[in-house]
Amino acid sequence: MSKPDELLIDVAALVESEQSNQMSLTVVTGGAVITGRLAPEAVWRQRVSEVLTDSDRLGEFSAVFKTAATKGPPTHLHFHVARILQGTVGIPETGGMYRVAIEEVSAWTVGDFSYSDR
Repeated sequence: MSKPDELLIDVAALVESEQSNQMSLTVVTGGAVITGRLAPEAVWRQRVSEVLTDSDRLGEFSAVFKTAATKGPPTHLHFHVARILQGTVGIPETGGMYRVAIEEVSAWTVGDFSYSDR
């Protein structure tokens, strides 16, 4: 996207201001479909840092995520409990942590998608 979608920036800003993690969103970026819940950047960074701290091999990277969240209008969406949709499955099944540049989002919708065999 040459110019980021102002409405999507407003959604991200509201997530940031309310410190809420209940907004579900699905985006298309770089040909991938990512679906899940948005989190404020500070909350997302903290959770990623915790996961890395618990890792024997990646613990040294946790400090990078402890830095302060960016100021100003949001430039990224921070997903947690998110999946990349691939065919009839979501990867990973349990959900992951994704950071997506708003300017790279080519399409989006409110809500998350899941598949069922029923």
